[in-house]
Amino acid sequence: MSTWQKNIRVVEPYVPGEQPKLQNIIKLNTNENPYPPAPAVVETAQNIDMNRLKLYPDPTASRLVEALAKFHGVKPTQIFPGVGSDDVLSIAFLTFFNSDKPVLFPDITYSFYKVWAAVYRIPYETPALDENFNIVAEDYYRENGGVVIANPNAPTAIYRNLDFIRDILDHNQDSIVIVDEAYIDFGGVSALTLLDEYENLVIVRTYSKSKSMAGIRIGYAIASETLIKAMNDVKYSINSYTMNMPSIELGAVAIENNDYYDEVAQKVIATRERTVKRLAELGFECLDSKANFVFARHKSIAGKTLFEELKREGVYVRHFDDERINDFLRITIGTDEQMERLFELLEKYR
Repeated sequence: MSTWQKNIRVVEPYVPGEQPKLQNIIKLNTNENPYPPAPAVVETAQNIDMNRLKLYPDPTASRLVEALAKFHGVKPTQIFPGVGSDDVLSIAFLTFFNSDKPVLFPDITYSFYKVWAAVYRIPYETPALDENFNIVAEDYYRENGGVVIANPNAPTAIYRNLDFIRDILDHNQDSIVIVDEAYIDFGGVSALTLLDEYENLVIVRTYSKSKSMAGIRIGYAIASETLIKAMNDVKYSINSYTMNMPSIELGAVAIENNDYYDEVAQKVIATRERTVKRLAELGFECLDSKANFVFARHKSIAGKTLFEELKREGVYVRHFDDERINDFLRITIGTDEQMERLFELLEKYR
């Protein structure tokens, strides 16, 4: 091996859900929202002054930051915007996890956490979920370099209430605790109400799920002014212009029209509840979901078999090869019509 090859950083990358190029498929594999963005967002997009693309965007994304701060009832200095929540989480890992102690997150959760830890050379440990796929609070009482909790968790879709989050925070007052709320709009209560009590709390949100804007890449963190300043200092040391002008404009308009998205979330929730009931009738066990997807396994058919059969029929769902969950399918909630097609295909396995 050449000397220069030895100096290459080698990591096992995150594997995103498949993005098929085929037409006329039903795509239930990446937890996108099946409904379009708010009409005001569409109108704004159609009227963006393309001549502005020759200029750098606002490095502070102030239009978006101010809209988010107003919506959440916090100061603009408590908002950190980014290119999707992946970008925000990546900066958070780089900013806050610089101890020799291991960062803690569950063994079954968003798999990008392990990748960021590997890229940034952050030690980590992954306490196991219990037999019902719940996070065990006591596993996070020990000394650590930080804690990351996805709530609702992914891919399990299980939500833990604020008492649970408060318990984690109470036992980790010397560490940064990140609560990843990518799916919070589909059930449960946000940890935002705890921000004034815990200066070490960082909440991360995304526009990719409930806001129907996965393609425009918007995410943000909410935390104390001290923590947001630290994230900005790191961000500006890497790239001052992370968010593009259309994202800033459309993100602001979206949050200013959140009533539309509340209605969309309720539609998704209603379809989710019908889906859980129908899947049970078809021989599936579903974990309790508070997300825009369900995590389900058939009583007798292997998860990979069902995954491949559905794919051949043009219905894409997500399958994970991890030992504890390889019989589960993660099924995004689509429109009622899309879900009916899924049920029709699963009838043969009843």
